[in-house]
Amino acid sequence: MRLYLVQHGLAKAESEDSNRPLSDQGREDVTRAAGFLSLFEKPRPAKILHSGKLRAQQTAGMFSEAWGGIAVEKTLDLAPNDDPSVWAAHLASMNMDVMLVGHLPYLRRLAGLLICGDPDREAVQFRNGGVVCMEKREHGWTLLWQINPTLFYGED
Repeated sequence: MRLYLVQHGLAKAESEDSNRPLSDQGREDVTRAAGFLSLFEKPRPAKILHSGKLRAQQTAGMFSEAWGGIAVEKTLDLAPNDDPSVWAAHLASMNMDVMLVGHLPYLRRLAGLLICGDPDREAVQFRNGGVVCMEKREHGWTLLWQINPTLFYGED
């Protein structure tokens, strides 16, 4: 089973729009990451789940569109400060490839819990619009690859 963890694309500032949709840069970053993966990543996730916040919903929709219309659903327990052990338990019983689109610090804590057994260890550095691919193996989770917008633009 593969797990794709996606930090939503860069959002507008709350002072600009309280709903915090994706910014132009966020849309560009997600478009590039999703387009890149649509060309190379096989198999594709069976489902894309997001936190319900607008920026995560938009990011999930863009990945779905790039991959030809994968089912997208809002789900619980992906908010920034939710307990990562809830999704760790869900994932332990799942066998289908899935993408979770969410926020920090939640994604960082979930990755730390799955890879290191400790939600307080930073096993992966996330970036807005980036994707971390992990695989469930017989003895736990392993990091397969990671992409983020710096792949396309370089570091600032």
